[in-house]
Amino acid sequence: MRILHFSDIHIGVENYGRAATEADLANLPDTFAPCIPRKEYLGFSTRLLDFLVIFDEVVAYAIRESIDLVLFAGDAYRSRDPSQTHQREFARRVSRLVANEIPVFLLVGNHDFPQSKGRATSLEIFPTLQVPLVHVGEKIGVHKIETKSGNLQILALPWIRRGELFTKQDQKGKSVDDITFSVERLLASQLQQESQTLDPTIPAILTGHATVSGALTSSERSMMLGRDYVLSQSDLALQQIDYVGLGHIHKHQVLGDSPPIVYSGSLQRVDFSEENDVKGFCVVEIDENEQPGRRAKWRFIPVAARIFLTIKIVIPNGEEDPTQTVLDEIQNYHTQGNVVRLHITLPSDLASKIDERKIRESLDGAFFITPFIKEWVRENRPNRQAAPNGVGPNEALRIYLETHNSLEIPERK
Repeated sequence: MRILHFSDIHIGVENYGRAATEADLANLPDTFAPCIPRKEYLGFSTRLLDFLVIFDEVVAYAIRESIDLVLFAGDAYRSRDPSQTHQREFARRVSRLVANEIPVFLLVGNHDFPQSKGRATSLEIFPTLQVPLVHVGEKIGVHKIETKSGNLQILALPWIRRGELFTKQDQKGKSVDDITFSVERLLASQLQQESQTLDPTIPAILTGHATVSGALTSSERSMMLGRDYVLSQSDLALQQIDYVGLGHIHKHQVLGDSPPIVYSGSLQRVDFSEENDVKGFCVVEIDENEQPGRRAKWRFIPVAARIFLTIKIVIPNGEEDPTQTVLDEIQNYHTQGNVVRLHITLPSDLASKIDERKIRESLDGAFFITPFIKEWVRENRPNRQAAPNGVGPNEALRIYLETHNSLEIPERK
C-alpha cells in the first residue's frame, strides 16, 4: 500500500508576484491544469500560479504512480476566508484525484479554520456535497478508508482551538501557560484513547497539524493565526501506529524512526526564510503483513519549487566603479527564473555611484527582484585627542575642532 503525504499548500500566497501575461501562461508545464483553457488564468498572480503548478505536479505523480491514497496534512489556503477562485482551484485538483479513483484525506489546519466560531471550515464543503472518496478530518478520531490495496486506518489530529476543549469558565483564573499545558495533555490523552480503538491487523497512520517538540521552523511563525500547542514525540509514537504524517511546519524533517514521525514540509517557498529549504512530498509504503509500527517505509520526493536567491556583495573602500563590481559578482550566480534579493555592503560615499537601473537590467531574466538592501560601512574616524591637564574649556574646544578638521577659530588677542 502506497500513500502520498504532503501539506501546507497555502493557495493565495501572492508575494513577489505580478499579473500573469500570455507569455507566462505559455511557459507553464504540461502538467498544469490539464483540460482547462490557459486563458482562464490570464491576470492571475504569477505567485499563485507557482503554488498551483506544484500542486499539479503532486497530483500528476499520484495518478502516474497509481498511489493508493493521498494524505493532505492541512493548510490548504493562505487565508482563513479564501476567495471563491482559490477554493475552485483547490477543488479542481482534488477532483482530478477522485476522477482517477484515488481516495483523498484532507486534514483541517489552522489556516482552514474560519475567523468566527461556529462557521464552517474551508474544507467542509467536500463532505457537505458528499464528494466520493474525499474524507475530511475536522475532529480528533479514527477514519477507516478503503483503498484499492486494502483498508487503512487514519487517526486524525486537526488543528484544535482551546475553546473547543475548555469553556470560558474552565479557563477562568488560569494563566495562558497553564491553559496551554492543559490543552497539550488533553490532546495527548485523547490520541492515546483513540489509538486503543485501532485494529492491529490493519495498517494505521496518525496525521496531525501541530507543532512537535524538537521541530525546526522556517517562515510559518510570521503566518501564525493562533497560539501553538507543542506535543512531545512520545505523544505521537503510539504502538499501534505505522507512520506519523505531519503538517504545519514548513521545513521537511524527520523526528522519529519507530514509527517514522515526518513533516513533509510545504510544497513552495513562501519567503526568504525558506530560501535553503528543500521542498517536496513523501511517499509511504506499508506492508500489511508486518507488525504495527514496523511496517512503514518512506522516501522524500523533491519538487521544482521556485528558487529564492540572496546575493551578498561587499564593495571595498576606494572602488572606482562599484556598479561594475556588482555586475561582475552577479555573473557568478544563476538568476534566471529566481526570486532575487541583492544585499550590498559599501562605504556611504560610494552610494551615489550605484546605478540601480543598470543592475536591474542585468537581472532581466529573474522572476522577481526585491528592493535592494544597502548596508553602509561606518567610516573610521581619527581618535580624539585628550586635552592636556590644566587646559581650560575654550582651549579644549579648539583642540577638538582642529583634530576633526572643522571650523577654524581665530587666535585670541
